[in-house]
Amino acid sequence: MNALKTILLSALLIMFFAAPVMAAGVGDKIPHDLSVKDQNGDTQSFDALSGEKGAVLIFVRSADWCPYCQVQLLDLRFDAEPVVEAGYSIVTVSYDSVDQLKRFADKYKFPYTMLSDEGSEIIKAFDILNTEIDPKSDRYGIPHPAVFIVSKDGFITDKLGDGSVRKRAQAEAILEAINK
Repeated sequence: MNALKTILLSALLIMFFAAPVMAAGVGDKIPHDLSVKDQNGDTQSFDALSGEKGAVLIFVRSADWCPYCQVQLLDLRFDAEPVVEAGYSIVTVSYDSVDQLKRFADKYKFPYTMLSDEGSEIIKAFDILNTEIDPKSDRYGIPHPAVFIVSKDGFITDKLGDGSVRKRAQAEAILEAINK
């Protein structure tokens, strides 16, 4: 009987005192400072990456093997200049290694910062980890695709995308969100 009481008491304590895991949303402070390596192997941070008005964080599944991500990234290469001119930096985040990101950036002359979140810490902090992927798979750690617009002081001002693999927020939608 004591064991049952202990289990019930523990469950109640967890229910009342454990912080719920919630997806990062509009109005929230970003849940990670982005201290990981970029495609050049340099350790970054949100403060270092932020533009005059903030940053646009673009979470992609993989620049290495995901064709939808590659198209989105290449479209940004050509179309995101108005976002940068509006005072926002463009930062992509994926579970790809530094080497994989470097290959992509060099091959396509990708001008924006690409963060290597190999342990998916940022992805998990933003609560967009695709949990449908088997943890034993080499694709475990990918996010649901999303775009977060973040103010200079680190607060999320908008979130774009519904997690769809095929339908991605493009530069025009990002600029529209920034300007509203």
